Amino acid sequence: MKQVPILVLDFGSQYTQLIARKLRESGVYTEVVPYRESIEDIKARKPQGIILSGGPASVYAEDAYKPNDAIWDLGLPILGICYGMQLITQHFGGSVVPANHHEYGKAKLHIEKSDSLIFKDIEQDSIVWMSHGDRAERLPDGFEVVGTSENSPYAAIANESAQLYAFQFHPEVHHSVEGTKLLKNFAKHICGCESTWNMGSFAKEKIAQIQSQVGDKKVLCGVSGGVDSSVVAAMLNEALPKEQLICVFVDQGLLRKDEAEQVQDMFKLLDIPLITIDAKKEFMDVLAGVTDPETKRKAIGEKFIEVFDKEASKHTDVAFLAQGTLYTDVIESVSVKGPSKTIKSHHNVGGLPDWMTFELVEPLREIFKDEVRKLGLELGLPKDMIGRHPFPGPGLAIRVMGDVNEEALRLLRESDAIMQEELKATGYYDKVWQAFTVLLNVQSVGVMGDNRTYDNTVCIRMVESVDGMTATFAHVPHDVLEGMSRRIINEIDGINRVVYDISSKPPATIEWE
Repeated sequence: MKQVPILVLDFGSQYTQLIARKLRESGVYTEVVPYRESIEDIKARKPQGIILSGGPASVYAEDAYKPNDAIWDLGLPILGICYGMQLITQHFGGSVVPANHHEYGKAKLHIEKSDSLIFKDIEQDSIVWMSHGDRAERLPDGFEVVGTSENSPYAAIANESAQLYAFQFHPEVHHSVEGTKLLKNFAKHICGCESTWNMGSFAKEKIAQIQSQVGDKKVLCGVSGGVDSSVVAAMLNEALPKEQLICVFVDQGLLRKDEAEQVQDMFKLLDIPLITIDAKKEFMDVLAGVTDPETKRKAIGEKFIEVFDKEASKHTDVAFLAQGTLYTDVIESVSVKGPSKTIKSHHNVGGLPDWMTFELVEPLREIFKDEVRKLGLELGLPKDMIGRHPFPGPGLAIRVMGDVNEEALRLLRESDAIMQEELKATGYYDKVWQAFTVLLNVQSVGVMGDNRTYDNTVCIRMVESVDGMTATFAHVPHDVLEGMSRRIINEIDGINRVVYDISSKPPATIEWE
């Protein structure tokens, strides 16, 4: 097991992986493991420091999440964040109680001990993000207050002689303005870590892992033309001889307008052989009459594997299936890194059938979308390919609310194509993280000319994000939205109303299903 400079114990926070991402951005390799990780496995990674994440539980609850007690005896620097702070407070003899007033949102961090290394180069009254319902009432012996906020007298505490630090706020989220710097201070100035990790070293490491895992067997790589699967294909192409890589593109009838042709052209450009399978009828058959989102996802996942299994049978020695699974897929599907609650299944994670006989190759499973883009550039992929907006594995099926049929897909494809054209023409394509249309399957009364209409409603969804874990709706000018709406209604028979989604994630997800 390789050495991991910073190890994060996950107590169920949806933001835990952001800690790792922030530190990786600073060049410090960081891994996340469940809070219940054995002390033997922790020691095997030889960490220079440990971070205890936030979490949804209360430390005084009967079933509270607790790490192995032996971590406190390792003699390593430890940083507790929110729930992690409360764990430190409780373990060393302080007290934690429910707060009279829950604190959510921005706060100003007033630094009480400016010479502390944890606050090196941090501005006074820097904005941080609070999100907690419990608070420390009494500090343990040996600890002192090093930072406060208007509503948190113990916003940051420390026992510097023991190298124990704790924040009530979340430095890992985007709203904490100097959060990355705070985490970097802990890693570099408290733990003594060096900034040596980057996408170049990650690519070399993963390519070597692929070669070791696959050996002389063959890999079936499912591609969609999206960023994730294209980067995986490029990594496999770099790692393996061409005869060991079988890239398969399944046209399942759930793609955007002209996308099948674009995918084939893209792989010609990459000089990677591509097998295209027309499976439109098979997928439409399994989706017939299916309206539940989870059932859709699992049905699509099963059918994908059936198609891949059938293709694999045509080749000898195919033992592996490669996928562009990201951490955001994993955390929303299954709790592989700790007790985080399932939000929804992804067709390439929670949707895989039990009878799947392939061993998975998932080189992107532990990184975020922004890191995947950097990795793609490192591998030499074209910028216009790397800059494409994310597209879900289940395709347009989860952008049609309710029953998926050919007419619904026609309306969705045409409206999405118009929206994308307008987005690019106005220069906003690269200013938003993701943009698409959703067919609501809700009809409403309209007037076109002198005639009454009773047609479908389309929703435009555009978001700004860094990694897909959190997102805000994009503040696109009204005249841009108006141009999209006008063209969609005028050019597509069957749509008479366009609405704009102004929900953020959380509480909403980016996709509607």
